[in-house]
Amino acid sequence: MIEIKNLYKKYKNADEFSVNNISLEIAENEIYGILGPNGAGKTTLISMLCGLIKPTSGSYTINGLSPRNRLNSIKKITGIVPQEYALYPTLTARENLMFFGSLYGLKHADLHQKIDVMLERVGLTNFADKKVEHFSGGMKRRCNLIAGIMHQPKVLFLDEPTVGVDVQSRNVIIEFLKELNQNGTSIVYTSHHLQEAEEFCTKIAIIDNGQIYAIGSPEQLIANTPKAENLEDVFISLTGKELRDVI
Repeated sequence: MIEIKNLYKKYKNADEFSVNNISLEIAENEIYGILGPNGAGKTTLISMLCGLIKPTSGSYTINGLSPRNRLNSIKKITGIVPQEYALYPTLTARENLMFFGSLYGLKHADLHQKIDVMLERVGLTNFADKKVEHFSGGMKRRCNLIAGIMHQPKVLFLDEPTVGVDVQSRNVIIEFLKELNQNGTSIVYTSHHLQEAEEFCTKIAIIDNGQIYAIGSPEQLIANTPKAENLEDVFISLTGKELRDVI
């Protein structure tokens, strides 16, 4: 579904590459975790795959399409759920979803029905006509997720989709994402919740300093790391215990 070849990204006036010669293959229907410390290059990589920023060099394709000549076609089959809320706070949940759904070209009658179904699935039916600015963090996350999947994308990019939410909201979000995956959506996911990633992802790439340090299923990564009992042990073994504060 996604093929990445020798991808580099160096920002203007930067001393180092944020993404440094990354090559990956992400299969159809995969739940692929891209994990790394702060500043490892995760968000830069996803931003390139979403077409938000251009690579310095290298290439990638999504569903066989190249952004060099088919970027609009790629955007039609991809969904993005960013770490920051991509919602208008003074609009209601329904108004937000009507707006984003219309951007994807969904028709009015179908859109109304789809919104009702989605809101019910994530427990927001009773809050559909409340302004998003009054929502809790978990409610905003659930609404944010719906906004990114209204058009039933083939590929969904998730950047920290459960950060800052309560246990119940996290459970609803993860179960909903598993359903989407079972229905044919490939998922590319970043998170600092390593236990969540261990249980959720079918395959994982651990990156640091813009480079890939390891690739495999959670079980493979744990088995191949001496004394590792879980994914967190693998992560610390590969990326170290040094603090990664970034500005």
